[in-house]
Amino acid sequence: MTLKKISIGADHAGFKLKEKVRIYLQEKGYTVKDLGCFSEERADYPDFGHAVARSLENHESEIGIIICGSGNGINMSANKHVGIRSALCWKPEIAELARQHNDANVLALPARFMEDEQAFKCADIFLNTPFEGGRHADRVNKIDC
Repeated sequence: MTLKKISIGADHAGFKLKEKVRIYLQEKGYTVKDLGCFSEERADYPDFGHAVARSLENHESEIGIIICGSGNGINMSANKHVGIRSALCWKPEIAELARQHNDANVLALPARFMEDEQAFKCADIFLNTPFEGGRHADRVNKIDC
């Protein structure tokens, strides 16, 4: 299996988890482009949601991972981009379905509501679950406006 290029970004609330997920994935052999933020100093989640979305739009990465406190704000920001299907996942089963049924290309994680190991499991499943296509493809094709 070919390892995917990943862009990752987070606001201040997601910074610590972003660092842990980034290191975890790099140790597994993934190429991870860190788009910030780079400290726990206040940072606005849209800046990083948009940066990760643009990296996919520009074909710099194949998959994105975004993290903020609840996962909601950064997820909403990324989903403003055409072709971006960001899924807020806090359990591995949700990450699996996001890939299988929705062909999600960005994983949004809620840093304040999950343990590190749970985030690692979500990332592993998200990165290794294929899109099923079929009846799901028809639905996915209706998402963009």
